[in-house]
Amino acid sequence: MKHLIPATFMFCFFLTGCGHNKNTDTVNDKLQSVPNRNPVKVMVLHPATFQKELISNGKLGALRKSVLKFDISEELTVLNVQNGDRVKKGEVIACLKQDKLQQALQQAEIQMEKSRFDLQNLLIGQGYQLRDSAAIPPAIFKTAGIQSGYTAAVNELQYARYNLRSTMLRAPFAGLVANIQHNVYEQVSASDEFCTLIDNSAYEVQFPVLETEIKDISPGKKIKVIPFAHDNDIYNGEVTEINPVVDENGLITIKGLIKNTKGLMEGMNVKVKIETAIPNCLIVPKEAVVIRQDQEVLFRYTAGKAFWTYVRTGFENSTSYTVTAHPDKGGTLAPGDTVIISGNLNLAHESEVEIE
Repeated sequence: MKHLIPATFMFCFFLTGCGHNKNTDTVNDKLQSVPNRNPVKVMVLHPATFQKELISNGKLGALRKSVLKFDISEELTVLNVQNGDRVKKGEVIACLKQDKLQQALQQAEIQMEKSRFDLQNLLIGQGYQLRDSAAIPPAIFKTAGIQSGYTAAVNELQYARYNLRSTMLRAPFAGLVANIQHNVYEQVSASDEFCTLIDNSAYEVQFPVLETEIKDISPGKKIKVIPFAHDNDIYNGEVTEINPVVDENGLITIKGLIKNTKGLMEGMNVKVKIETAIPNCLIVPKEAVVIRQDQEVLFRYTAGKAFWTYVRTGFENSTSYTVTAHPDKGGTLAPGDTVIISGNLNLAHESEVEIE
């Protein structure tokens, strides 16, 4: 009896172990019977025009910009604008104190009248009338003007009028006011930069390109300008100037003009794109090209399978490549081929795939 119990136990354990192995084998068979599903997207290759992109970084500058200064030194009494305000041509931006200059003008006018009488008396003594100045010999009139103080008085009057006009700072053209440097009641010097006036009706963009890229650029070439600050906005312009000098870094400076300026600002940093149309190309999205064995590979789709073919990428833009078969690797690629453009990261040669 003592020997019967262990034998019975061993027999039950053997039966349990056999049952477990059978179940495991069944599960493995089911897993192996489930096929690998590789969903992919495809496209058919057709010759098309490729938009080659040249991309550079640049900076915007107003086509017209002027630093405004007063011509005299005085206290600031009127400030009609603030930074960012738009002004019209001839509009008064600010005024200086006029009291002393008004007095100087009145004194100059009085001196002018006095010297006019003195001039007239000198001319009468020589047989001439001031009202007939056209008939007076120029040499005589000049001498009489100097002797009477009339010539000096004319200059003083003109200077006094100029100083009074200079108390008003006017806009030389329409634009935006920026960089105001003073507040009302502060002393303003004639050497001070009071503000900057920016004509924002058009902006100039300046950007560098490599000397190897200059063959695709010429005056009149269309450009697209994208501000870093709001990269969803695209502004159209054209190349206006190519500086015919290559700098020490192998760069050439290009200028372009943008007329649609809403949302742009002086000094703004931008991305510049220049597109060149290349006809009769086979074009695929960048995602279609993957690396296998350190080589560029494109998967062609045929009858439910993916077949890799070695390719060379040519021109490139932000979304696409132009591709050709790699002749040294036996690659084949032709118009009409169906190629896989997504779901290709883990594919191998002759992987079974399903089109989504």
